[in-house]
Amino acid sequence: MALPKALAFDVFGTVVDWHGSIAREARTFLSTHLPAMDPGAFALQWRALYQPAMQACRDGGRPFVRLDVLHHEMLLELLQSLGMDAAHCSGDELLHLSRAWRRLTPWPDVPAGLAALREIAPVVTLSNANVALMVAMNRFNGLQWDAIMGAELAQAYKPEPAAYLRTAESLGLEPHELCLVACHHSDLAAARACGLATAYVERPHEYGGAPAPDLSYQQAWDWQADDFPELARQMGHAGAGAPRPGG
Repeated sequence: MALPKALAFDVFGTVVDWHGSIAREARTFLSTHLPAMDPGAFALQWRALYQPAMQACRDGGRPFVRLDVLHHEMLLELLQSLGMDAAHCSGDELLHLSRAWRRLTPWPDVPAGLAALREIAPVVTLSNANVALMVAMNRFNGLQWDAIMGAELAQAYKPEPAAYLRTAESLGLEPHELCLVACHHSDLAAARACGLATAYVERPHEYGGAPAPDLSYQQAWDWQADDFPELARQMGHAGAGAPRPGG
């Protein structure tokens, strides 16, 4: 398999631990307003509204809306479903919580692994996150990308083909020259259908240890690794560390 000319990364789950981070960020709010609510369960329920919120944009039921806006709408919907009147909170408090998605912590292997992969090829985001969200997240967690790309640039949410193809086009690449790195089989399947190369990275704790919801999309991907340093080794980065036994 020829090495890609650029690596495009899914972010939520693949690069950052959204479940643990959202649980952490929501803990103080919940202790004040919903003390019986488990922060981990709250994170899972908020994330469960993610795909339905984007689907209205995909279906043409509403124009493309930035993910920051959808996160705020999802939060209000979730609080209502939990029996809480959001009017009891200040607008600033709700905005701060809705932007918890800007304050997500990377998985431990990511900083060194991403740096190693960046020595192999340019690294860009191919995320449903909007640019302002990603800029804020990067300033929070210190990650460096060669470009922030994805849904807002394409005006289309994954898994719409435009999200993948316009990213490749913006980089001046043919689809097969761009590799999507993701922990989601459904994301990789959509990218492969558009002609992109694919690299799967295992993130068993993305949903707090619960099974991933997209296992039915699993295929034999072009690369498959347990973490970013292992992926870098597979792609030929000599400084990424010794291969794991059996790897």
